[in-house]
Amino acid sequence: MISKVSTGLLLLAVPAASADVFVRDDIITAPTYNHFSICYEHTCQQVVTRSLSQQEWLEITVPLSAPLPTAGAERAAIAVTVGNMETAVGQLTGTGQDKGGNLAGFGLPGQMDCIDESTNTTTYLRMLVDNGLLKHHTVLDRATRFGLFAGAPHTTAVIRETGTGQRFAVDSWFFDNGHAPAIITLRQWKSGWEPDEDVGENMHE
Repeated sequence: MISKVSTGLLLLAVPAASADVFVRDDIITAPTYNHFSICYEHTCQQVVTRSLSQQEWLEITVPLSAPLPTAGAERAAIAVTVGNMETAVGQLTGTGQDKGGNLAGFGLPGQMDCIDESTNTTTYLRMLVDNGLLKHHTVLDRATRFGLFAGAPHTTAVIRETGTGQRFAVDSWFFDNGHAPAIITLRQWKSGWEPDEDVGENMHE
């Protein structure tokens, strides 16, 4: 959600409720596991390029290494895999101590707001697509919610279930680095959903 460094975020809070244009042109939009960008320090003030070895990538993506029978099972595996990526990337970038939200880690180095988180999560999801690991989902542009009932502007990564066309938010911002993101329907997310509302019952629905 909106942070002290809010100018870039506010520019993304457009009526179309989309955030498909990244805030910097040096963010890699066709990432691979051996060449990808990570942003942090709020609204991508810092962008670095990193790489993983093939062995590291294989270990990170174990949850998706075997075909999964349902879209729901794939979403659960996506969540674990994104958490694994955060853990690995945290060691490469010094962002391993990132705290959920904006306030808990305020003033500490290596913190991420929702612009950072949604950008990085989209990067991870595109890396999964590049390796043919998503069978039931495609990756969409990020989305932003705002308004009377949704609270302050807030941005998330988004996937679409191929069988039904249903869209899901993949939101890492609420949690500390390495925690699996919430994956919930985009419609529910846009209504102002926060993770303490339903104790995880539909976190990866």
